[in-house]
Amino acid sequence: MTAEPRPADLTPINVLTGFLGSGKTTLLQRLLADPAMANAAVLINEFGEVGLDHHLLDRIDDNVVLLKSGCLCCTVRGEVAEALQKLHSQRSRGEIPWFDRVVIETTGLADPFPALSTIQSHPVLRSHFAIANVVVTVDAVNGSRQLDERLEAVRQVGAADVVVITKTDMDEATGSDTLREKLSRLNPAARQVIAQQARVDDFLVDASVGRREEWLREALSASEQFAAPVHHHHHHHHHEEGDHHHHAHASVRSFSMVIEERIDWTGFGMWLTMLLNRHGDRVFRVKGILDIEGEERPVAIHGVQRLVHPPVHMSAWPDRRRQSRIVFIVDGLDPARIEESFHVFNRLSEKVLGHSRTSSFRKAG
Repeated sequence: MTAEPRPADLTPINVLTGFLGSGKTTLLQRLLADPAMANAAVLINEFGEVGLDHHLLDRIDDNVVLLKSGCLCCTVRGEVAEALQKLHSQRSRGEIPWFDRVVIETTGLADPFPALSTIQSHPVLRSHFAIANVVVTVDAVNGSRQLDERLEAVRQVGAADVVVITKTDMDEATGSDTLREKLSRLNPAARQVIAQQARVDDFLVDASVGRREEWLREALSASEQFAAPVHHHHHHHHHEEGDHHHHAHASVRSFSMVIEERIDWTGFGMWLTMLLNRHGDRVFRVKGILDIEGEERPVAIHGVQRLVHPPVHMSAWPDRRRQSRIVFIVDGLDPARIEESFHVFNRLSEKVLGHSRTSSFRKAG
């Protein structure tokens, strides 16, 4: 885990996902109609799936078309890296209109992690693009049942920064409050918005540190309400939703760790790396702020499965409590054992690293 520069000229990428029939197409069309999206590029799997045919104005080549809104649209077919590099090259050569944002729309059965991992780990892409957020659409009519029965839907919600609840105006949407509570327990760090009431700014966030910091503060505040705490003396409890062991989300839970002592950055990075290498497929999300030795400001961390985004210095602590707070969303992992592994590793790092524990985040990065 090393700190990487996040220059202002990195193009933000917003990933739009959601289960089949949850309203991604409607939301995407609404986004593209807004002036704020006039200079966006959109990557989709197939034109036909998204239903934008009547917006197409000019085909630039076999994969790229120009929409009436001024946006670009590009087929992906699973080749995210190739499509993004192509768009960047064409933009640099002036062959296509300038775009200042990319929206990637996944298929309804997709886990968004592979696309996120490709962008973050690709040596060329990460020099030009930065992941801004993940937006997931959840159907107010069928969403609760899909979360019970389909692990793909649970993984999508687990990866989300923003959950857009759709179809709340339909007569069949009778369990919206129950759905919202379920979403909060699956991913307490995600911001929830009702599609019909939301503005474009509710869906999109740029890659700047300041904007992401604002969203992190909101996420941590929500997490404290819904995430089950794991205390240092290992007394813990978890929020469960009845005896539904056949449900896809029955083993998925969120919990929070509060760490009072200051954290050694090197030791923490080794522990988190080992945890994700071993259990990354079952750690849907990790997000939090850390009180790092040698640092006055908090350090924000954010990860999806085995992917950890570059850590970021926040400008100030969200409140008067100067303590590390980390929220996990896991599938079938015991929160007490994760917390115990942290403290065991922390004690070992004190013995092994010794005086090097005073090394700062900047030196570690």
